[in-house]
Amino acid sequence: MRIKRILTAGTAALTALVLLTACGDEDDPLADLGLPSASDMASLASLINEHAACQNLEADPADWDYMKDEAKDPSWGIKERAHCFDEGGDDITLLLLDDMQKFQNQSAKAEKQLLIGRDFAVVPVSDETGQALAPSKMMFLSCRPGFTTPSGYKKIDGLADGCVMSNYIPLV
Repeated sequence: MRIKRILTAGTAALTALVLLTACGDEDDPLADLGLPSASDMASLASLINEHAACQNLEADPADWDYMKDEAKDPSWGIKERAHCFDEGGDDITLLLLDDMQKFQNQSAKAEKQLLIGRDFAVVPVSDETGQALAPSKMMFLSCRPGFTTPSGYKKIDGLADGCVMSNYIPLV
């Protein structure tokens, strides 16, 4: 009798855990895409370093203007901005995001193109670095009209009208 109660309680607890986990994924429309995630700049730089290079990481550099104003504007949903250099000395902008929906809404208005994970965006200046990051499972977010992909690549509607996400990373 005691074992039966323990099994019943265990089953109920497991069911509750599964339901709670499923509810969390419903809140994240990007959950099923297998995008990488980064909890802080160190983990984002580490992810980049697995495929390319992110050297001399600097938090919110005063002398690097790319997306500087956007990072200060709460409507963009940017939590933190940083900058590093790839192996060729070209710039990479790193953005940790609080809200991907806000970020894509503003990117649509600005017609931005960049790489995204579940909770971050990366903007490499070098096409070679962009191509090197393709195996990282980041997706290319294009909020420019007319973006197309060659056959065999995913092209998924973004979270904002006018944006698409793709595993095809073009030279830009």
